[in-house]
Amino acid sequence: MAKTVVIDAFGGPEVMQVVEREVGAPGPGQIRLVQKACGLNYIDVYQRTGLYPNALPLALGMEASGVVAAVGEGVTHLKVGDRVAYAAAPPGAYAEARVMPAAQVCPLPEAISFEEGAAMMLKGMTVVYLFNRTVPIKRGDWVLFHAAAGGVGLIACQWARSEGINLIATAGSDAKCAMALAHGATHAINYRTEDFAARVREITGGRGVDVVMDSVGKDTFEGSLNSLRPLGTLISFGNASGKVPPFDLGVLSAKGSLMIARPTLFTHIAKHEDCQQIARDLFAKVTSGAVKIVIDQRFPLDQVADAHRALEARATTGATILTL
Repeated sequence: MAKTVVIDAFGGPEVMQVVEREVGAPGPGQIRLVQKACGLNYIDVYQRTGLYPNALPLALGMEASGVVAAVGEGVTHLKVGDRVAYAAAPPGAYAEARVMPAAQVCPLPEAISFEEGAAMMLKGMTVVYLFNRTVPIKRGDWVLFHAAAGGVGLIACQWARSEGINLIATAGSDAKCAMALAHGATHAINYRTEDFAARVREITGGRGVDVVMDSVGKDTFEGSLNSLRPLGTLISFGNASGKVPPFDLGVLSAKGSLMIARPTLFTHIAKHEDCQQIARDLFAKVTSGAVKIVIDQRFPLDQVADAHRALEARATTGATILTL
């Protein structure tokens, strides 16, 4: 039996229950994990509320670290006793132990702790595909990154610095802006006190940025388009403020032949080797010291509702994990 966070209905943090569940044995292509820590991400909120619908009852969580306890038939890249971490479907990572498909579970280097592993996989692999696999970004380019003091954002700031990319951060307070700057942002804009699109134009001498990376959604969409140079790209990869409403595609031509991408991590890691390579790219940055994983909040598994409330209130910085 293992403690597992489950919902029987979509709704607020109060719908989450911590229950005891049988773990079972792994089948072909699966492994059983004893988990050490779980990561918290906005996708967990989307699944809890039903914005990203799944069948009920639903075990929540997409990211964790742990030790392989059993290996099913056909699994060759992992063995019993391996330290591992993952961000992968299906949900169910908020648990002391679980059985899951092995293909997207990645060997975790000894130099990276279990807490770091739990905090970094979804956020860090997201940064890898944003910078390396969505649109060409080269040294000296300008990127606008929203919510830059969050878990994904602080990794992105460090990644950009390590690659010689100019990253303009936005955040909701002066303290969060200072945090983004300390982690490698070239400039930071407090979106509560400044018009971020106008400030971007000022910073870039009227040109605009090459790429906007936007996980906020509805509240920042128009300003993100207004921050781009002609032929620039908006990468919309989240909806923290709500879904972007339908809009006229002609706006993109009028604003300079702009492009929009709406990628997800799970498309990028769907193939086993792609997932393992993205993880290796991330691990290399972390073990080199170029990227440090910032964990600013820790909640016991039994306090998962409080963790979700803090995340939705934008009261968190860096990464948040559930401890086991």
